[in-house]
Amino acid sequence: MINDYKSHRDLLDSSTSKRHPRLGLIAIVGLTLCASAIYAALASGDKNKPAVTAVLPTEEPVVTTAPKTPAPLATQKEVALLLPGQADVPPVATSSHTAETAEPAVKLKVASIELPKTQAAPAIIETPEQVTTLTPAQETESTLQDEINSDESVVSIDQGTWLEEKVRSGDNLALIFSRLKLSPNLLHRIINSSKEAKGLAKIRPGESVRVRVDKQGELLELVHKRSAIRSLQILPTEESFSAQVHDRSLEKRVASTTGTITNSLYLSAQRAGLSDSLTMELANIFGWDIDFALEIRAGDQFSLIYEEEYLDGKKYRNGSILAAEFINQGKVFRAIRFEDDDGYSSYFSPEGDSMRKAFLRAPVDFRRISSRFTKARYHPVLGKKRPHKGVDYSAATGTPIKAAGDGRVIFRGTKGGYGRTVILRHGSQYTTLYAHMSKYRSSVKNGTRVRQGQVIGYVGKSGLATGPHLHYEFRVNGVHRNPLTIKLPAAEPLAKKYKSRFNTVSTPLLAQLDLVAKTMVADARERQR
Repeated sequence: MINDYKSHRDLLDSSTSKRHPRLGLIAIVGLTLCASAIYAALASGDKNKPAVTAVLPTEEPVVTTAPKTPAPLATQKEVALLLPGQADVPPVATSSHTAETAEPAVKLKVASIELPKTQAAPAIIETPEQVTTLTPAQETESTLQDEINSDESVVSIDQGTWLEEKVRSGDNLALIFSRLKLSPNLLHRIINSSKEAKGLAKIRPGESVRVRVDKQGELLELVHKRSAIRSLQILPTEESFSAQVHDRSLEKRVASTTGTITNSLYLSAQRAGLSDSLTMELANIFGWDIDFALEIRAGDQFSLIYEEEYLDGKKYRNGSILAAEFINQGKVFRAIRFEDDDGYSSYFSPEGDSMRKAFLRAPVDFRRISSRFTKARYHPVLGKKRPHKGVDYSAATGTPIKAAGDGRVIFRGTKGGYGRTVILRHGSQYTTLYAHMSKYRSSVKNGTRVRQGQVIGYVGKSGLATGPHLHYEFRVNGVHRNPLTIKLPAAEPLAKKYKSRFNTVSTPLLAQLDLVAKTMVADARERQR
């Protein structure tokens, strides 16, 4: 018992005068564990800040930051842990000085990072290839650009796709629409939408039909190209379709030519560079005064001034003859084209007399005269002689037959040996007959009024005929007269109100004709030398 008392006494004495060595060691270990827990909490508490790693006294501080981002400067502070027996208040230490203590202390080096308080950390976008750092302003601009490029912000307009089909021989609109993958119902609606749209049905080989359709195959536009200068455009509307004809304008240029007849008008005109249409127009202008089948002689001369029409810098076609001169067996004939206020054009002599007579000398473009007007002619079909009270003009089947003058149809039908026949009445005195037709013009019927030059039928060999030709008769008060020799009545002259304007138009044209004639004479003399 005495021994137990002494042991307890010794323990009390040691607690007051002297600390036990084991208690100091326990305090050091406990403080170390507390410090480690504090630093671990600091490292995991703020995830937006760069990571901070606490090291043992023997290790160097390690700071991990985002790639390609400069690391902020770090400062080191020493924290001294007091050992048993040291003062309760730890002295202040800096990175370059160590706190002075009576006894050694355990020191821990802590690496701290100071970030600017006025600037937020930049956003970091990582890709497999690189890391790009964007400032807040750049990040906002990138967001706006993404919105512009998004599908919801872009509005696309379907301009459609053009498809084209050429009109082939034997084609019709139903076949063309089928090849274009358009429905028959759509064709029916278009054709019946307007009078202009009905013209779509009048297609010919060589023309084209173009359509513009959207992604669903719906029609956006249809264009029927009839020629290089004319097209029909059809557009869908809310309830139907609109149709419009477009004509491209042609550039008009004035040209002139001259020639001398050596064998025939057609061959001589070809050598002078005239087309067949211009040659026929020239013959029609002077056809009332000159019989081009009987009265043409070698040495006759012609000159003309005409228009040429150009499209995109290239000649597209010939225009009208503006002025012409024909010298037939030494007799000079001149004609000037003039258009009145109603748009009706005709040809007049320099004095203002109409070149047009009341009747055409020949109502068809013929190759030759196969039979003339005579009192006795051997009929090739009947095999006997009988009077031939008209003129036979040989021409190919289907050649257009023109009305010799203004008049009215008093007969259309089959008439014995004449075959298919049309008879016209002109005023109270004159009638003309056209026989052996292959067919009639559909618009020409009994009672129909016709104008001079209008097509009334086509050459054939119906009735008593051995070949295609036109049998033409001219009657005055019911009496047959020879169409080749009768003096035809003239048409009305130029109206007095147009006289001044006609002189203004004709004067420069006549002067140009004189110049062309002088040039032709000079060239002829040059060739004779």
